[in-house]
Amino acid sequence: GARMPRIGLGTWQSPDAEVKTAVKAAVEAGYRHIDTAYCYQNEGAVGQALEELFAEGKVRREELFITTKLWNTCHRPEHVLEACLRSLHELKLQSLDLYLVHYPIAWKFLPYPKTGFEPDSHPEIDRVSFQETWRAMEDLVDRGLVKAIGVSNVSGSLLHDILSYARIRPAVNQIELHPYCPQVELIRYCLQEGVQVTAYSPLGSSNRPAGEPKLLEDAKVRAIAEKHHQSPAAVLLRWAYQR
Repeated sequence: GARMPRIGLGTWQSPDAEVKTAVKAAVEAGYRHIDTAYCYQNEGAVGQALEELFAEGKVRREELFITTKLWNTCHRPEHVLEACLRSLHELKLQSLDLYLVHYPIAWKFLPYPKTGFEPDSHPEIDRVSFQETWRAMEDLVDRGLVKAIGVSNVSGSLLHDILSYARIRPAVNQIELHPYCPQVELIRYCLQEGVQVTAYSPLGSSNRPAGEPKLLEDAKVRAIAEKHHQSPAAVLLRWAYQR
């Protein structure tokens, strides 16, 4: 199987002007895993950064691991291929290293570039099974468009069901993971089944209601950081790395 770098750059909530600079700086600093998604609405800017990095000789395509994700509005089999091809076009790539089903929720189709989050959008649940979607994901591997497929935000019970019918097993389950959300049982099950775990929001999610504690300001995290002469962020990344 392929090797996935253990530390990567996530691009959620990064607007185009910032994400292009961030991707280039990250790669020049040594990052080799870049994670984006259709619903982040920044694949085009990520693609521009990659194109420039390749043209400048800063890195070769085979040295990078690129992940993006299938959005909720494209779960029907007839939309999965179209969505993948669109992401490849935006990213200016011939193939993806990893393509994830972003959420185990199917919404009725919305045309590009809608996500369902627009003020005038009202997402509707679509009656399409995850098995149908997964079969279409497997077809992407068969076509050579993606090297590996996986899931995101999937529970242990749903993962168990997917594994019962998957011809190509999920390589990865990407989940929120940090000391406030340790996901102990889910991680244990994933590793038991040979499904790798990717942590998103390892420094704590910024998408939290006002008044909730901030992980980077947690007293225990800060005490550990001071003891070891590290930043709170470094401590949290090490915590996730050692899981």
